[in-house]
Amino acid sequence: MAERYELQTQSGKGKMPMVDRTPTGIPGLDEILSGGFPRGRVILLVGGPGTGKTILTSQFLMNGIKTYGENGAFVSLDESKSHYYREMALFGWKFEELEKGKKFAFINASPLRHMPGEVKIGRQAIGRKDFSILSLIEGIKTHTELINAKRVVVDPVTSLIFQYPEMVERRTAILDLVDALVKTGSTCLMTTELRAMGPTVERAIQLEEYLAHGVVILSNAKVGKTYNRVLQVEKMRETPIDMQPRPYKISGNGIEVFPKETIFVD
Repeated sequence: MAERYELQTQSGKGKMPMVDRTPTGIPGLDEILSGGFPRGRVILLVGGPGTGKTILTSQFLMNGIKTYGENGAFVSLDESKSHYYREMALFGWKFEELEKGKKFAFINASPLRHMPGEVKIGRQAIGRKDFSILSLIEGIKTHTELINAKRVVVDPVTSLIFQYPEMVERRTAILDLVDALVKTGSTCLMTTELRAMGPTVERAIQLEEYLAHGVVILSNAKVGKTYNRVLQVEKMRETPIDMQPRPYKISGNGIEVFPKETIFVD
């Protein structure tokens, strides 16, 4: 179920048109997002190892099914179905049962990374890269239609993008994927790896960040002698954003964001 929120202009005197939103159901996150992600958009989640990218996206899907009655699909370019189900069960999220009830679909796209240089379709040979993106798009289209998915996750796009060393080819592949996700009508999350980030190191902005409709950064920030998990909304279409880094935690219940707390990085 989509929710609608009015956006105030920066002056606070006028109001922008109502925007359909997809609430994440993640404690604290919807408060930062003015109610949730803008409906039907493609959001990129950028994070380093262990920052909880898969947890956050899976929590988004689980809350969609359980709380808002919105079916979801998880497209894996990295992990097998059995490993994914086992890891998510640690949070009490039984995706296997939801799959049997046709409320959830797991799309295993990881074999695309191991294909030969060329693939034959009938008498015609097609390059691995072209076949990979075409197969991925077709798989997403088929499975989302099958269960009428309203939320889709692609995790991670890094494996796919690295197949395109040429910038023009990479841009085209990302645009094709984003376009295919938009055509599903779902609210979609993609994940990718955080390359470099720190108080004295400028983060390398990645091409996919320019092409996505929204970008959320997950990182580990050093505060004093300890490290804290930090979430920051870098951009979000149709949404007034709070660019202040906010702490979050990962527990047995998933992710919780603290939208009122501030992180001071050394």
